[in-house]
Amino acid sequence: MSRSGRNPGERLRTAKKRTTSSARWLTRQLNDPYVKKAKADGYRSRAAYKLIELDEKFGLLKGVKRAVDLGIAPGGWSQVLRLRCPQAKVVGIDLLPTDPIEGVTIFQMDFMADEAPAALEGALDGPPDLVLSDMAANTVGHKQTDHLRTMGLVETAADFAIQTLAPGGTFVAKVLAGGTDTELLSLLKRHFTSVKHAKPPASRKDSSEWYVIAKGFKG
Repeated sequence: MSRSGRNPGERLRTAKKRTTSSARWLTRQLNDPYVKKAKADGYRSRAAYKLIELDEKFGLLKGVKRAVDLGIAPGGWSQVLRLRCPQAKVVGIDLLPTDPIEGVTIFQMDFMADEAPAALEGALDGPPDLVLSDMAANTVGHKQTDHLRTMGLVETAADFAIQTLAPGGTFVAKVLAGGTDTELLSLLKRHFTSVKHAKPPASRKDSSEWYVIAKGFKG
């Protein structure tokens, strides 16, 4: 035992863990141009630029009057919505706490809870033009399990969008490498006039995330 009462081996193992995980993450953050830009532009996260880039490519935010932000924390996407659609009503939901955003109604609750869809709809006073989902399940390290859990969230988000969107509306959701599962892709193609996949430049190259963009809800 050391003078501090700690086992030196334990201290070394802790330091090693910190070096290989936390330090690597911190180094990447410090060297990430999107992180620096987010701080300079006043966005809460680098994820804001994913929505900005998707909007520039697909025109997602044009004419939006009501929008839902699923997985809102820490709030970067809703910040973009408020800046680009200042007159729009925006409602968001997340299990994690999210600091208030002017003009945005935020629910801290599980989107998978039975009462969540009604809460979101009630805050909008009408059908949304846009449903965004940046949700992803907490990973457990097993690739197939992580994929299934995240796709379960995407499917629930898609079902919510199909049940609530106004005609002509848009649904955007984060999916994993390989894109949308066949069954879900078929569902989206039945309900939307255009379904595409994209990986915005702000999405890290080593990340498995892609986005599915479904436009022109048929109602």
